[in-house]
Amino acid sequence: MNTSELAPIEDFIGTLVPFDCLSPEQLAQAARGIEIAYFAKAQGEVPVDSDNPHLYIVRNGAFEVQSQQGDLLDRLGEGDYFGFPSLLTGEPVSTVVRVLEDGLVYILNERSFRQLRAQSREFDRFFNRKHAERLRHSARYLARDHQSTARVSSVMASPPQCIGPEMTVQQAAQRMSEARVSCLLVTELERLSGILTDRDLRNRVLAPGKGCDLAVAEAMTAEPVSVAPSTLLFEAVLVMSQHNVHHLPVTEEGRAVGVLTSTDIVRLQRNDPLHLIGELERQKDRASLIKLAGQFPLLMQRLIQADARAEEIGRVLTLLTDTLTRRLLDLGQVELGEAPFPWCWLAFGSQARMDQAGKSDQDNGLLLAREPDEVERDYFLSLARYVCDGLNEAGYVHCPGEIMAMNPKWCLSLAQWQRQFERWTREPEPMAVMHASIFFDLRPVAGRTALGEQLQRSVLAQCQDNQIFLAMMAGNAAKTVPPLGFFRQLVLERDGAQRKALDLKHKGLAIINDIARLYALACGSSEISTPKRIQAAMNAGLLSRKDALNLVDAQEFIAALRLQNQGRQVQEGESPSNWLPTSKISGLTRHQLKDAFAVVARAQDGIKLKYGRSL
Repeated sequence: MNTSELAPIEDFIGTLVPFDCLSPEQLAQAARGIEIAYFAKAQGEVPVDSDNPHLYIVRNGAFEVQSQQGDLLDRLGEGDYFGFPSLLTGEPVSTVVRVLEDGLVYILNERSFRQLRAQSREFDRFFNRKHAERLRHSARYLARDHQSTARVSSVMASPPQCIGPEMTVQQAAQRMSEARVSCLLVTELERLSGILTDRDLRNRVLAPGKGCDLAVAEAMTAEPVSVAPSTLLFEAVLVMSQHNVHHLPVTEEGRAVGVLTSTDIVRLQRNDPLHLIGELERQKDRASLIKLAGQFPLLMQRLIQADARAEEIGRVLTLLTDTLTRRLLDLGQVELGEAPFPWCWLAFGSQARMDQAGKSDQDNGLLLAREPDEVERDYFLSLARYVCDGLNEAGYVHCPGEIMAMNPKWCLSLAQWQRQFERWTREPEPMAVMHASIFFDLRPVAGRTALGEQLQRSVLAQCQDNQIFLAMMAGNAAKTVPPLGFFRQLVLERDGAQRKALDLKHKGLAIINDIARLYALACGSSEISTPKRIQAAMNAGLLSRKDALNLVDAQEFIAALRLQNQGRQVQEGESPSNWLPTSKISGLTRHQLKDAFAVVARAQDGIKLKYGRSL
C-alpha cells in the first residue's frame, strides 16, 4: 500500500490503546504490517491459520469469540482485538471467532507484532493483560463451581499462630487456649519446621504421661506436608485426605503464611448457596434466621473471588433474599395466625430484577386479593412489619422512601394497585415517573403469586401504547448522564470519604436499568431482569443486535467492578458502597470503563431519538 492508503489505517489504530503509546515511526511501521480483510456474516466464522498467527483489529462489524465447545468467551466490536493469545503463547488456536455482523478487519502480521512488543513495554504489557483477562473470562464460563475455583489464600487463617521449637508444651497449650485455635505452626526465623495440634498434645504428651515441660520439638509433627497460597482449594482438600490430616500449613518460599483447617472447609461448604437456602428454610425463629443471614456477605466474597459473573452473583444473592423473605412470612403467620384471605408479597427494584449486590435496602409491597376491613388491614400491616423489621435486622435496611409493605400506602388490594398504576401512566408527572423506576420492576415473591402476575399483565397493557408516558420515561432515563467529559475523559466526583470516585450505580447501572425498563414496557415484555429485557427489545426490533450485546456487556462489566469493589471494602472492614475510588483501578480498567460508559451514552441517545418526539 502507498502512503495515502496507509494514512487512514494510522489514523484509526493511533486512537486505540496500546497503539496510541507508539511513536510516529512505530505507528507507521505497524500500518505497513497490516492487511485489510472483509468478513461477511454469511461466512459464519473467521478462517484462522494456526501455523500463521496474526493480530486482528476490528475496524467495524461485530464478532464473538467462542471455545471449541461453543461457550461464549468474548464479544467484539470496533477497536477490539482477537488472535493475540496464539501470538503470545505460540500455542495452536483454541477458539472460534464467529461473524455476527459484516465487518472490516485490519490484520497485523506476526513479525510486526513481535517487533512492536520488543520496542514498546506498554504495548507488550497491554496484550499480556488482555490475555490474562481472556483467561479469566474463560474461567467464568468453563468453571462455574466457586468452591472448585477458590484458592487456599481466600480461606486460610492468616497470619498463623506460631511458636518456637524450644518452648514447652504447657506454653503451647496456653497459647492455643488464648488464641482459640487447635494448632500452632512451629517456626524458626519464620520458616516452617513443624506443626503442633491438639491431637499431638493428647497422643504424644497426655497419653504417655509426659510432663508439661516437654519441649515442643519433642511433641510436634516435624516437616509436615504444606501447600502454597495459590493452590486450588479442592487440591488442598485432596492433600488433607491423602495424608489424613485436619490442619494444613500454608507456606510461601518456606515461610509460614497461613494454615488451612477442616473447619475452614466445612465453613466454606456451609456458605454454598444451596446449603444456605436449605438452612434458612429449616430455621424456627426470627433470631436464627437473622444470624444465618450474617453469612451472606461471606458467600458474596467467595463468589467474587471465584470470578463468577456479576449476573450470576446477583441472582444468587437475590435467591437468598427471596428465601429469607418467605421464611419470615411463614414465621410471621405462626405468630399472628393464618392470613384471613389470599395475598401476594411483591418485590420491587433490585430484588425484583434479581441483581442485588452488597448494599441493598428493601423495596416491597403487599398485594391483597380484595379490599380488607379494618381488622384485616391491621393483620396484614402487622405481618408486613414483622417481615420488614426482620429484613432490616438482617442487613436489608428500611427503605428511606418508605416503599415497604408495612407502609399502608403500599399494602393495597389488587383493584387499588391497578388504579395506582393507572394514575402513574395516565398522568405521568415527575413523581409518577420517579415511582415508575421502582414500582415497574415488580416480581411476586410469596403467597398467591397469580395475583402478582395479574397485576403485571394489567400494567403492561396500560403502558405499551402510551407514548406520552414512554416519552416521560425516556426523559427520566436520559436525565442522569454517564461520567464522561470532552475527549471521553472520566468525570470524577467525591464520595462520602471525600475521595475522587465514580458512582457506578447511579451514573451507570441505574441508567441501563432505566433504558431496559423503557424498552420492556414499550414492547410489552413481562421480563424483569435487565439482560432479558434488552434481549426482548432486540427481538422486537427496538435495538440492533450489536447495540443490545454492547449494552448487556457494559452492564456486566460495570456490575462486576461494583461487586469487586464491594468485596474489597468488606475485606478491609469498610461498609460496601457503590463508589469506586479511581486509585483502585488500573489504566486498562479505565479504558474499558470509558468504553462501557460510551455504550450507555449512545443508548441514551437512541431512546431520545425514539421517544423524545412525543414529549
